[in-house]
Amino acid sequence: MDSSLQTSLQPVSNANIVQTQTRNSLLQADDDGVITLSFLLLPEYAMMSLLSAIEPLRVANRLAGREIYRWQCLSEDGEPVYASNQMALQTHQNIHQVDPPRNIFVNSSFHPQRYVNEATVKWLRRLNRMGSTIGALDTGCHLLAQAKLLKGYRITMHWEAVPVFQEQYPEQKISSELFEIDAKRITCAGGTAATDMVLYLIQSHCGVDLALQVCDQFIRQGIRKKSDKQRLALAHRLNIHNPRLLKVVALMEQHIAAPIKLSQLAERAHISLRQLERLFKLCLDCAPSQYYLRLRLNRAQQLLAESDLQISEIGLASGFNSTAHFCRSYRRHFGTTANMQRQQPEL
Repeated sequence: MDSSLQTSLQPVSNANIVQTQTRNSLLQADDDGVITLSFLLLPEYAMMSLLSAIEPLRVANRLAGREIYRWQCLSEDGEPVYASNQMALQTHQNIHQVDPPRNIFVNSSFHPQRYVNEATVKWLRRLNRMGSTIGALDTGCHLLAQAKLLKGYRITMHWEAVPVFQEQYPEQKISSELFEIDAKRITCAGGTAATDMVLYLIQSHCGVDLALQVCDQFIRQGIRKKSDKQRLALAHRLNIHNPRLLKVVALMEQHIAAPIKLSQLAERAHISLRQLERLFKLCLDCAPSQYYLRLRLNRAQQLLAESDLQISEIGLASGFNSTAHFCRSYRRHFGTTANMQRQQPEL
Protein backbone atom coordinates (compact mmCIF):
# COMPACT_ATOMS: atom_id res chain seq x y z
CA MET A 1 0.00 0.00 0.00
CA ASP A 2 1.13 3.56 -0.73
CA SER A 3 2.64 5.12 2.39
CA SER A 4 0.19 8.00 2.04
CA LEU A 5 -2.61 5.56 2.70
CA GLN A 6 -1.17 4.05 5.88
CA THR A 7 -3.84 5.09 8.33
CA SER A 8 -6.30 3.47 10.69
CA LEU A 9 -9.87 3.07 9.55
CA GLN A 10 -11.80 5.58 11.65
CA PRO A 11 -15.46 6.37 10.99
CA VAL A 12 -15.83 9.17 8.46
CA SER A 13 -17.86 12.15 9.60
CA ASN A 14 -19.63 14.59 7.33
CA ALA A 15 -17.57 17.37 8.88
CA ASN A 16 -14.33 15.69 7.79
CA ILE A 17 -15.64 15.28 4.27
CA VAL A 18 -16.64 18.94 4.06
CA GLN A 19 -13.14 19.93 5.12
CA THR A 20 -11.46 17.83 2.44
CA GLN A 21 -13.95 18.11 -0.40
CA THR A 22 -12.89 21.55 -1.53
CA ARG A 23 -9.17 21.04 -1.50
CA ASN A 24 -8.07 18.76 -4.29
CA SER A 25 -10.81 17.34 -6.50
CA LEU A 26 -9.70 16.16 -9.91
CA LEU A 27 -13.30 16.15 -11.12
CA GLN A 28 -15.73 19.01 -11.71
CA ALA A 29 -18.79 19.49 -9.51
CA ASP A 30 -22.30 20.36 -10.60
CA ASP A 31 -23.84 23.64 -9.51
CA ASP A 32 -25.17 22.00 -6.34
CA GLY A 33 -21.70 20.74 -5.37
CA VAL A 34 -22.33 17.08 -6.24
CA ILE A 35 -19.94 15.47 -8.74
CA THR A 36 -21.54 13.60 -11.65
CA LEU A 37 -19.53 11.00 -13.56
CA SER A 38 -21.00 10.30 -17.00
CA PHE A 39 -20.14 7.08 -18.83
CA LEU A 40 -20.58 6.91 -22.60
CA LEU A 41 -21.08 3.23 -23.43
CA LEU A 42 -20.04 1.88 -26.82
CA PRO A 43 -21.13 -1.57 -28.06
CA GLU A 44 -19.09 -4.49 -26.68
CA TYR A 45 -17.89 -2.42 -23.74
CA ALA A 46 -16.64 -4.31 -20.67
CA MET A 47 -19.32 -4.25 -18.00
CA MET A 48 -16.71 -5.04 -15.35
CA SER A 49 -14.98 -1.74 -16.06
CA LEU A 50 -18.22 0.20 -15.75
CA LEU A 51 -19.36 -1.42 -12.51
CA SER A 52 -15.85 -1.25 -11.04
CA ALA A 53 -16.03 2.52 -11.52
CA ILE A 54 -19.61 3.04 -10.30
CA GLU A 55 -19.74 0.85 -7.21
CA PRO A 56 -17.10 2.80 -5.21
CA LEU A 57 -19.15 5.95 -5.81
CA ARG A 58 -22.26 4.30 -4.42
CA VAL A 59 -20.41 3.04 -1.35
CA ALA A 60 -18.78 6.44 -0.77
CA ASN A 61 -22.24 8.05 -0.67
CA ARG A 62 -23.51 5.43 1.76
CA LEU A 63 -20.55 5.75 4.11
CA ALA A 64 -20.72 9.55 4.02
CA GLY A 65 -24.43 9.53 4.72
CA ARG A 66 -25.21 11.87 1.85
CA GLU A 67 -24.86 12.33 -1.89
CA ILE A 68 -21.34 13.26 -2.88
CA TYR A 69 -21.37 11.57 -6.29
CA ARG A 70 -23.89 10.89 -9.06
CA TRP A 71 -23.44 8.82 -12.18
CA GLN A 72 -25.25 8.33 -15.45
CA CYS A 73 -24.90 5.97 -18.41
CA LEU A 74 -25.13 7.54 -21.85
CA SER A 75 -25.48 6.10 -25.33
CA GLU A 76 -25.41 7.69 -28.74
CA ASP A 77 -29.15 7.23 -29.30
CA GLY A 78 -30.53 6.69 -25.80
CA GLU A 79 -31.08 2.98 -26.45
CA PRO A 80 -29.54 0.24 -24.27
CA VAL A 81 -26.02 -0.78 -25.28
CA TYR A 82 -25.04 -4.43 -25.14
CA ALA A 83 -21.78 -5.14 -23.37
CA SER A 84 -19.30 -7.84 -24.39
CA ASN A 85 -21.15 -10.27 -22.09
CA GLN A 86 -24.35 -9.71 -24.12
CA MET A 87 -26.02 -7.95 -21.19
CA ALA A 88 -27.42 -4.43 -21.22
CA LEU A 89 -28.28 -2.04 -18.41
CA GLN A 90 -31.81 -0.67 -18.36
CA THR A 91 -31.24 3.06 -18.06
CA HIS A 92 -29.41 5.03 -20.76
CA GLN A 93 -29.72 8.65 -21.81
CA ASN A 94 -29.10 10.13 -25.23
CA ILE A 95 -25.87 12.15 -25.32
CA HIS A 96 -27.59 14.83 -27.39
CA GLN A 97 -30.46 15.22 -24.93
CA VAL A 98 -28.60 15.70 -21.64
CA ASP A 99 -26.81 18.70 -20.23
CA PRO A 100 -23.17 18.69 -21.38
CA PRO A 101 -21.34 16.39 -18.95
CA ARG A 102 -18.59 17.98 -16.90
CA ASN A 103 -16.85 14.62 -16.37
CA ILE A 104 -17.20 12.15 -19.24
CA PHE A 105 -15.63 8.70 -19.55
CA VAL A 106 -15.79 6.75 -22.81
CA ASN A 107 -16.21 3.07 -22.02
CA SER A 108 -15.40 0.57 -24.77
CA SER A 109 -13.56 -2.72 -25.02
CA PHE A 110 -13.66 -4.99 -28.08
CA HIS A 111 -13.39 -3.56 -31.60
CA PRO A 112 -13.48 0.11 -30.59
CA GLN A 113 -12.67 1.26 -34.13
CA ARG A 114 -15.95 -0.15 -35.41
CA TYR A 115 -17.98 2.17 -33.24
CA VAL A 116 -16.42 5.54 -34.02
CA ASN A 117 -19.27 7.87 -34.90
CA GLU A 118 -18.58 11.31 -36.40
CA ALA A 119 -21.48 12.90 -34.53
CA THR A 120 -20.04 11.59 -31.25
CA VAL A 121 -16.59 12.86 -32.19
CA LYS A 122 -18.04 16.35 -32.69
CA TRP A 123 -19.90 16.07 -29.37
CA LEU A 124 -16.67 15.21 -27.53
CA ARG A 125 -14.83 18.09 -29.19
CA ARG A 126 -17.58 20.44 -28.03
CA LEU A 127 -17.23 19.16 -24.46
CA ASN A 128 -13.50 19.77 -24.69
CA ARG A 129 -14.06 23.36 -25.78
CA MET A 130 -16.36 23.80 -22.80
CA GLY A 131 -13.60 22.64 -20.46
CA SER A 132 -15.01 19.25 -19.46
CA THR A 133 -12.80 16.61 -17.90
CA ILE A 134 -12.56 13.82 -20.46
CA GLY A 135 -11.52 10.24 -19.78
CA ALA A 136 -11.64 6.69 -21.04
CA LEU A 137 -11.88 3.17 -19.68
CA ASP A 138 -10.21 0.19 -21.37
CA THR A 139 -10.07 1.00 -25.11
CA GLY A 140 -12.10 4.22 -24.97
CA CYS A 141 -8.97 6.12 -26.00
CA HIS A 142 -9.65 5.10 -29.60
CA LEU A 143 -12.63 7.43 -29.77
CA LEU A 144 -10.73 10.21 -28.00
CA ALA A 145 -7.81 9.81 -30.41
CA GLN A 146 -10.20 10.03 -33.37
CA ALA A 147 -11.50 13.26 -31.87
CA LYS A 148 -7.87 14.49 -31.59
CA LEU A 149 -8.24 14.99 -27.84
CA LEU A 150 -5.15 13.08 -26.68
CA LYS A 151 -2.28 14.93 -28.33
CA GLY A 152 0.34 15.81 -25.75
CA TYR A 153 -1.32 13.82 -22.97
CA ARG A 154 0.04 10.72 -21.28
CA ILE A 155 -2.55 7.92 -21.33
CA THR A 156 -3.00 4.27 -20.49
CA MET A 157 -5.30 1.48 -21.68
CA HIS A 158 -5.67 -2.28 -21.41
CA TRP A 159 -2.31 -3.87 -22.21
CA GLU A 160 -3.83 -6.12 -24.86
CA ALA A 161 -5.07 -3.12 -26.85
CA VAL A 162 -1.77 -1.24 -26.92
CA PRO A 163 -0.21 -2.85 -30.05
CA VAL A 164 -3.17 -1.99 -32.27
CA PHE A 165 -3.40 1.53 -30.88
CA GLN A 166 0.31 2.16 -31.34
CA GLU A 167 0.13 1.11 -34.98
CA GLN A 168 -2.54 3.74 -35.58
CA TYR A 169 -1.17 6.47 -33.30
CA PRO A 170 2.61 5.92 -33.10
CA GLU A 171 3.27 9.37 -31.57
CA GLN A 172 0.92 8.87 -28.62
CA LYS A 173 2.49 8.48 -25.17
CA ILE A 174 1.15 5.29 -23.56
CA SER A 175 2.08 3.94 -20.15
CA SER A 176 1.57 0.48 -18.68
CA GLU A 177 0.13 1.87 -15.44
CA LEU A 178 -3.32 1.15 -14.03
CA PHE A 179 -4.55 4.68 -14.66
CA GLU A 180 -3.18 8.03 -15.76
CA ILE A 181 -4.28 11.51 -14.76
CA ASP A 182 -2.84 14.26 -16.94
CA ALA A 183 -4.57 17.62 -16.50
CA LYS A 184 -8.14 17.15 -17.77
CA ARG A 185 -7.52 13.68 -19.19
CA ILE A 186 -8.14 10.62 -17.02
CA THR A 187 -7.58 7.22 -18.59
CA CYS A 188 -7.72 3.76 -17.11
CA ALA A 189 -6.75 0.22 -18.15
CA GLY A 190 -10.26 -0.99 -17.40
CA GLY A 191 -11.34 -4.04 -15.44
CA THR A 192 -10.75 -3.78 -11.71
CA ALA A 193 -8.24 -0.97 -12.32
CA ALA A 194 -11.31 1.27 -12.63
CA THR A 195 -11.89 0.74 -8.92
CA ASP A 196 -8.33 1.85 -8.13
CA MET A 197 -8.80 4.94 -10.27
CA VAL A 198 -12.06 5.90 -8.57
CA LEU A 199 -10.63 5.24 -5.11
CA TYR A 200 -7.79 7.62 -5.98
CA LEU A 201 -10.32 10.23 -7.11
CA ILE A 202 -12.30 9.78 -3.90
CA GLN A 203 -9.11 10.15 -1.86
CA SER A 204 -8.15 13.37 -3.64
CA HIS A 205 -11.68 14.74 -3.20
CA CYS A 206 -12.77 13.55 0.25
CA GLY A 207 -9.61 12.35 1.94
CA VAL A 208 -7.83 9.10 2.60
CA ASP A 209 -10.13 7.91 5.42
CA LEU A 210 -13.19 7.66 3.20
CA ALA A 211 -11.19 6.05 0.36
CA LEU A 212 -9.85 3.38 2.70
CA GLN A 213 -13.26 2.63 4.13
CA VAL A 214 -14.68 2.23 0.63
CA CYS A 215 -11.74 -0.06 -0.14
CA ASP A 216 -12.46 -2.10 2.99
CA GLN A 217 -16.09 -2.57 1.91
CA PHE A 218 -14.86 -4.40 -1.20
CA ILE A 219 -12.72 -6.77 0.91
CA ARG A 220 -9.53 -5.49 -0.70
CA GLN A 221 -6.14 -5.46 0.97
CA GLY A 222 -5.46 -1.88 -0.06
CA ILE A 223 -5.62 0.70 -2.80
CA ARG A 224 -3.22 -0.08 -5.59
CA LYS A 225 -0.99 2.76 -6.72
CA LYS A 226 -1.42 3.93 -10.28
CA SER A 227 2.17 2.92 -10.94
CA ASP A 228 1.37 -0.74 -10.27
CA LYS A 229 1.70 -2.76 -13.43
CA GLN A 230 -1.30 -4.18 -15.26
CA ARG A 231 0.13 -7.62 -15.99
CA LEU A 232 1.65 -10.32 -13.85
CA ALA A 233 5.42 -10.18 -13.70
CA LEU A 234 7.06 -12.08 -16.53
CA ALA A 235 8.52 -14.61 -14.10
CA HIS A 236 5.04 -15.50 -12.84
CA ARG A 237 3.49 -15.60 -16.30
CA LEU A 238 6.09 -18.04 -17.62
CA ASN A 239 6.99 -19.69 -14.32
CA ILE A 240 10.69 -19.14 -14.94
CA HIS A 241 13.19 -17.43 -12.66
CA ASN A 242 16.50 -17.32 -14.51
CA PRO A 243 17.32 -13.58 -14.71
CA ARG A 244 19.20 -13.85 -18.01
CA LEU A 245 16.39 -15.74 -19.68
CA LEU A 246 13.84 -13.28 -18.35
CA LYS A 247 15.88 -10.39 -19.73
CA VAL A 248 15.97 -11.97 -23.18
CA VAL A 249 12.24 -12.73 -23.24
CA ALA A 250 11.47 -9.18 -22.12
CA LEU A 251 13.62 -7.81 -24.94
CA MET A 252 11.80 -10.06 -27.41
CA GLU A 253 8.43 -8.76 -26.24
CA GLN A 254 9.64 -5.17 -26.54
CA HIS A 255 11.00 -5.63 -30.08
CA ILE A 256 8.30 -7.30 -32.18
CA ALA A 257 8.25 -4.99 -35.20
CA ALA A 258 12.05 -4.81 -35.38
CA PRO A 259 13.37 -8.16 -34.10
CA ILE A 260 16.79 -8.28 -32.50
CA LYS A 261 19.28 -10.89 -33.70
CA LEU A 262 19.73 -13.82 -31.34
CA SER A 263 23.44 -13.12 -31.07
CA GLN A 264 22.67 -9.59 -29.90
CA LEU A 265 20.10 -10.86 -27.40
CA ALA A 266 22.70 -13.22 -25.96
CA GLU A 267 25.23 -10.40 -25.79
CA ARG A 268 22.77 -8.15 -23.91
CA ALA A 269 22.15 -10.95 -21.42
CA HIS A 270 25.93 -11.48 -21.03
CA ILE A 271 25.83 -15.12 -22.09
CA SER A 272 26.91 -17.05 -25.17
CA LEU A 273 24.45 -17.96 -27.90
CA ARG A 274 24.93 -21.63 -27.01
CA GLN A 275 24.03 -20.92 -23.36
CA LEU A 276 20.96 -18.99 -24.51
CA GLU A 277 19.79 -21.94 -26.59
CA ARG A 278 20.29 -24.29 -23.63
CA LEU A 279 18.26 -22.03 -21.33
CA PHE A 280 15.33 -21.87 -23.76
CA LYS A 281 15.35 -25.63 -24.22
CA LEU A 282 15.55 -26.28 -20.49
CA CYS A 283 12.96 -23.74 -19.34
CA LEU A 284 10.65 -23.24 -22.33
CA ASP A 285 11.19 -26.45 -24.29
CA CYS A 286 11.92 -24.71 -27.56
CA ALA A 287 14.65 -22.86 -29.42
CA PRO A 288 14.90 -19.08 -28.92
CA SER A 289 14.15 -18.54 -32.61
CA GLN A 290 10.95 -20.58 -32.29
CA TYR A 291 9.84 -18.65 -29.22
CA TYR A 292 10.51 -15.30 -30.88
CA LEU A 293 8.64 -16.32 -34.02
CA ARG A 294 5.68 -17.44 -31.91
CA LEU A 295 5.56 -14.04 -30.17
CA ARG A 296 5.56 -12.23 -33.49
CA LEU A 297 2.86 -14.44 -35.02
CA ASN A 298 0.68 -14.10 -31.93
CA ARG A 299 0.97 -10.33 -32.33
CA ALA A 300 -0.03 -10.69 -35.97
CA GLN A 301 -3.07 -12.76 -35.01
CA GLN A 302 -4.13 -10.06 -32.56
CA LEU A 303 -3.74 -7.32 -35.19
CA LEU A 304 -5.78 -9.36 -37.67
CA ALA A 305 -8.61 -9.70 -35.17
CA GLU A 306 -8.63 -6.20 -33.73
CA SER A 307 -7.47 -3.82 -36.45
CA ASP A 308 -8.32 -2.88 -40.03
CA LEU A 309 -4.66 -2.87 -41.09
CA GLN A 310 -3.77 -4.45 -44.41
CA ILE A 311 -2.11 -7.85 -44.24
CA SER A 312 1.11 -6.38 -45.59
CA GLU A 313 1.03 -3.77 -42.80
CA ILE A 314 0.42 -6.45 -40.20
CA GLY A 315 3.38 -8.41 -41.52
CA LEU A 316 5.63 -5.37 -41.12
CA ALA A 317 4.27 -4.65 -37.64
CA SER A 318 5.10 -8.23 -36.68
CA GLY A 319 8.69 -8.07 -37.87
CA PHE A 320 8.42 -9.56 -41.38
CA ASN A 321 10.05 -7.69 -44.25
CA SER A 322 8.24 -9.79 -46.84
CA THR A 323 4.47 -10.28 -47.01
CA ALA A 324 4.98 -13.66 -48.68
CA HIS A 325 7.28 -14.81 -45.84
CA PHE A 326 4.76 -13.59 -43.28
CA CYS A 327 1.87 -15.43 -44.95
CA ARG A 328 3.86 -18.69 -45.20
CA SER A 329 4.92 -18.48 -41.56
CA TYR A 330 1.40 -17.67 -40.43
CA ARG A 331 -0.07 -20.64 -42.27
CA ARG A 332 2.56 -23.05 -40.95
CA HIS A 333 1.99 -21.90 -37.37
CA PHE A 334 -1.81 -21.57 -37.24
CA GLY A 335 -2.87 -23.99 -39.96
CA THR A 336 -4.83 -21.30 -41.80
CA THR A 337 -4.02 -18.27 -43.90
CA ALA A 338 -4.08 -14.74 -42.61
CA ASN A 339 -6.94 -13.94 -45.01
CA MET A 340 -9.01 -16.88 -43.80
CA GLN A 341 -8.28 -15.98 -40.18
CA ARG A 342 -9.70 -12.50 -40.70
CA GLN A 343 -12.86 -13.89 -42.34
CA GLN A 344 -13.62 -16.37 -39.58
CA PRO A 345 -16.66 -15.50 -37.42
CA GLU A 346 -15.77 -14.30 -33.95
CA LEU A 347 -16.81 -16.11 -30.81
